[in-house]
Amino acid sequence: MAMTTVDQLRSHASQLERWRRIYTALGAAIFVILVVLGFIGAEEMNSGGFVQGISKFFDYPRNIVVETGAAGVGWFALLWTYLPALIETINMAAVATIFGTVFAVALSFASTRGLQVWPPLIPVARRIMDITRAFPELILALFLIFMLGSSPVPAIIAVAFHTAGALGKLFSEVNENIDRGPLEGMASTGASWTKRMRWAVLPQVLPNYTSYMLLRFEINIRASAILGFVGAGGIGTELRKAISWANGPDIAALFVLLFATIVVIDQTSGYLRRRLVGGMFGGAAP
Repeated sequence: MAMTTVDQLRSHASQLERWRRIYTALGAAIFVILVVLGFIGAEEMNSGGFVQGISKFFDYPRNIVVETGAAGVGWFALLWTYLPALIETINMAAVATIFGTVFAVALSFASTRGLQVWPPLIPVARRIMDITRAFPELILALFLIFMLGSSPVPAIIAVAFHTAGALGKLFSEVNENIDRGPLEGMASTGASWTKRMRWAVLPQVLPNYTSYMLLRFEINIRASAILGFVGAGGIGTELRKAISWANGPDIAALFVLLFATIVVIDQTSGYLRRRLVGGMFGGAAP
C-alpha cells in the first residue's frame, strides 16, 4: 500500500514536471513571436533599417577615437578644462548621497522587524521607501527644474529622494540579518532604544552600509551626469554640448574623466570596507 502511494506521488510529480516544461516552452515561443513581430513592426516604421544600421554601429566611436588622436598632446589640456564640471557633478552626487543615506538609515531602522520599533511604524516606513523608489530621478528632476529653474538643486533633491528609498531597502535587509544577541543583552540591562541601535546594531551593519553607500555614490555620479542633459549643470551639460557639436576630443575627455572617477570610487569602496571589517574583528584586513 505504501509503495503504491509512493508510485502515485512519483507519477504525479513526473506529470507536473512535463506540464511545467510544456508551459515553459509555450511561454518562450510566445515571447519569441512577440519579439519578432515587434521587431518587424519597428523596422517598417523606421526610416532606416536594423541590418543597415549594424554596419554603422561603430562609426561614431571610431570617429571620436580618430579625432582624439588627431588632436595630439593638446587633448590632455581638455581634461583640465572640464575638471571643474566634473567636480560640480561629484559635489551634486556627494550631497545627494549624504542626505539620502541619512534618510535611508532612519527608514531602514523604522521598517525592520526585530529592532523593537513601534509595529504600526513598519508598514508606513516601507511604503515611503516604495514611493521614493517608484519615481525615476530624471522624471523628478524635470518636474523640479520646471518649479525651481535650471540649477544643481533640483538634481540634488531628485537623486537624494531616490537614494533614500533604494538604500533604505538595502539597509533594512542588512538589519534583518544581524545577530540579535547583543541587542537582546542590552535590552535586558535596560538600555534605551537609541543606545541599543548605536552599540548593538550599528557595529554589525556599518561595513555593509558603507559599501552600499559608496556603490550608490558611484551610481549617483552617473545619475547626476545624466541629469546635466536636462539643465541640472555639471559634466552632463558639457557632454550635451560636446555631443551636439560632434566634438570628438571633448567627448573623449569627458568620458575619460567619468571613467576615472568611477574607478577611484570603486577602489575606495573596497579599501574602506576591508578596513572596517578588519577593525571589527580586531585586526588589519589583508
